[in-house]
Order: sequence, then structure tokens, then C-alpha cells
Amino acid sequence: MPPNLTGYYRFVSQENMDSYLRALDINVVLRKLVCLLKPDKEIIHTGDHMIIRTITSLRDYVMDFDVGVQFEEDLGPVDGRKCQTTVSWEGDELVCEQLGEKRNRGWRHWLEGDQLHLRMTAEDEVCVQVFQKVK
Repeated sequence: MPPNLTGYYRFVSQENMDSYLRALDINVVLRKLVCLLKPDKEIIHTGDHMIIRTITSLRDYVMDFDVGVQFEEDLGPVDGRKCQTTVSWEGDELVCEQLGEKRNRGWRHWLEGDQLHLRMTAEDEVCVQVFQKVK
């Protein structure tokens, strides 16, 4: 049985965000701004239904989905694209595959103790973020 990721997590660190955003063709001004943000994550995990909120001072991004069911994700707030997204479990990791214009696009979340890890990929770039559970 996969772990329940429900909780509120505060930003701790990130690596390689600028290169990841460059792979998504984000302009330099927006890349610099995003790299300064320290997003929080709120996850509501009820059975196979999940809501993941990424909360920043600039804007929030909400994913509301059922695990294992493909849906059209509007990434307009991120990079102006839409993609076909499927989120599923691979062992204890929540894995997202985003099919669209960019090769190898997606992410995975997993817990290590009370820290939530996020590994995002696009093309050949990888960005890793770490969050600390606060409630």
C-alpha cells in the first residue's frame, strides 16, 4: 500500500531549477523570478484521489486528479502548454508522466522521514526540490 502524502510542506531547498525551466523554454526574466520563489506544498490524499497545491507569492498551481486516470492538464500558468497527464504509484513514489511537446516531462514525489522530495524532469534536465512537513 502506498504512503499517504497528506500534509503541508514548507520549502527547504532546490537544485537546477534554472536549467529545468530553460528546457521548458521559459524566458529568462520569468526563470529568474521562479528561481527566487520558495513554494510550499499542500497535499490532500484520499484513497485514489489527490489534490496537490503548489503555493507561492506569485500564484498557486493546483493539480486535482485520480491516480491512474489520464487527464488533460492545463500548464498555462507554468509554460502555456497542455499535456496528457497520468499520475500513478511506482512502489512508494508518486510518479507523473506529462505527454506533450516536451520529451521526458514529468515528476515524482516521495517521502524520506518527514521530508517530501520532488524530482522534476524535462528533456535532459532534472530539478530536485525538498520540503519539510509542518502539519
